[in-house]
Amino acid sequence: MHEMSIAMAVVGQVEEAAPEAGSAVSRVELQVGELAGVVPDALGFCFELACAGTVLEGAELVVRSVPARARCGACTGDWAVGMPPDLCCPTCGRATEVELLSGRELRILTVTWEDAQSAEAAAAAVAPCRAPISEEA
Repeated sequence: MHEMSIAMAVVGQVEEAAPEAGSAVSRVELQVGELAGVVPDALGFCFELACAGTVLEGAELVVRSVPARARCGACTGDWAVGMPPDLCCPTCGRATEVELLSGRELRILTVTWEDAQSAEAAAAAVAPCRAPISEEA
């Protein structure tokens, strides 16, 4: 079950960004792609275990699912890949020039700290090393 290692990594990254000792986290929002191989219920269970005894203890985990989409390089058509993934272009039938556009994401979107000063300090600490997340239709 790799969800435990994912949960532990999320907890570790959030703890690194903690603005001060004693700051508590009330909510963590993740973006998880359809093809990331993550079972949301298992991740939620593991997250609760990984948070025990940390600044995240009792924090709510919100998982935002990202549907898998692909584009054909031959005819430029794009489609929902689905599960199990269908990587053959529905327009021209080719599978040799397929580019996955979305569906493999695994990102921390937001962390909600219990007090506003902590939130501002954490945002300032994390902002320089995090690229903005583009929204895809």
